[in-house]
Amino acid sequence: MAKKPMANVNGDSSDKNKGSMLGKKIKAAILVEQKKPLVVADITLPEKLDYGQVLVKIHYTGICGSQLNEIDGVKGPDKFLPHLLGHEGGGVVEEIGPGVTVVKPGDHVVMHWRKGNGIHAATPKYKWEDKNHGTRVVNAGWVTTFSEYAVISENRLTPIPKDYDLKIAPLYGCALTTAFGVINNNAKLKTGESILIFGTGGVGNAVVFMASLASANPIIAVDINDFKLANAKKHGATHIINSKREDAAKKVLEMFPSGVDVAVDTTGINEIRELAYELTSAEGITVLVGVPKHGDKMCIDSFPLHFYKKITGSHGGESMPSRDIPRLIRLHQVKKYDLNGMISHYFLLDKINEAIALVRTGNAIRCIIKMV
Repeated sequence: MAKKPMANVNGDSSDKNKGSMLGKKIKAAILVEQKKPLVVADITLPEKLDYGQVLVKIHYTGICGSQLNEIDGVKGPDKFLPHLLGHEGGGVVEEIGPGVTVVKPGDHVVMHWRKGNGIHAATPKYKWEDKNHGTRVVNAGWVTTFSEYAVISENRLTPIPKDYDLKIAPLYGCALTTAFGVINNNAKLKTGESILIFGTGGVGNAVVFMASLASANPIIAVDINDFKLANAKKHGATHIINSKREDAAKKVLEMFPSGVDVAVDTTGINEIRELAYELTSAEGITVLVGVPKHGDKMCIDSFPLHFYKKITGSHGGESMPSRDIPRLIRLHQVKKYDLNGMISHYFLLDKINEAIALVRTGNAIRCIIKMV
């Protein structure tokens, strides 16, 4: 008797004999109520794909601070509940809807929240047989990744080489591309310029990493967590400051009495955003990456802005995923950088609330949810 072929270890699911998953039940983590744990339950995929939509089998997804903000209602009440979450992942294209040309079935892809090439499709809706409330509609955005499969807008997908490790693909969906954009687009960091980074979680650590790749010097990382600071050191920080134990402003001004060339805040905390601005030189730039709480307002001396000092907000580093992801992957393939340590923990989907709790402690860089 002939042996059955082994499954492709890279997860290529372009099996011609496999039936469509559309209209079938899948497992997903649902945000039902703000400030409450996610509900892991079976939901039903749409019956068909709309124009520009793509069905993706998700293999891995990351947990970003943005999801914590959504759960906590940082931006205020959520009118789309219940809905799916997640905006960074790695997976394989199962089916494509009308008009899709950027990807095809069997393609390995990065899922990202920034717009890339392709159609900006309508958002999908899923069905959930909630035992407490009957049949409910579960909303979703143009990309969601906290589920086994997802219907995703074509312009939130970038194809990657099939031999590239899908485990690290989620890093390109947010952290690495955001950091790449912060350094190259927002800060326009030049070789040898000094940079100060407040907050060294997933995105902050990636900013350290990209600053090192751009040959900045020195690279000063500030956090209150020694685990994160140790990782920042591994990824290129020349100086680390634990602001729980040391006066960060004093330490920075000892090195740069006139301030640093670039200061980046990834925390979204008002006092830290203001401090980042104060520690930026008279001709430097402050880049605000972290999202503040709804209603929080900064208080700064705007007078220097009339001359050469600059401050700017960052929206994902203004990155273009369809362009930037292939560039970064090519650099990684020729060993221009090392991603060891960027992913600190793995969890299964059933344990996603434990993963979220760990992220909240600060003792994680990037937690990855494994679907397969």
